[in-house]
Amino acid sequence: MQCRHCGTEIADKAIVCYRCGTATTDPVRRPVPVVARRNPLLSLLVAAMLVLLALYMGYASQTAAQPDRWRVVAGVLAGAALMIVILRLVRRRR
Repeated sequence: MQCRHCGTEIADKAIVCYRCGTATTDPVRRPVPVVARRNPLLSLLVAAMLVLLALYMGYASQTAAQPDRWRVVAGVLAGAALMIVILRLVRRRR
């Protein structure tokens, strides 16, 4: 048998060419494609914007006619920002 790459005469049962190292058969398994990761800056930017919006809502609740509604909105926004940060940290540990 001849090597597909360099043309050297090799044994019929050879797995690779002794001269150039090229495999004599095609690989059985294909490599897993690499998936591009998203930019971590985007999720942190969203979390920071939610925190700033929650702070603004908390401040606005001091002068609002119905302050409880604005405090609830501020709490929900702060909770959403906290969840984004926690999920980001958990995902990073994997």
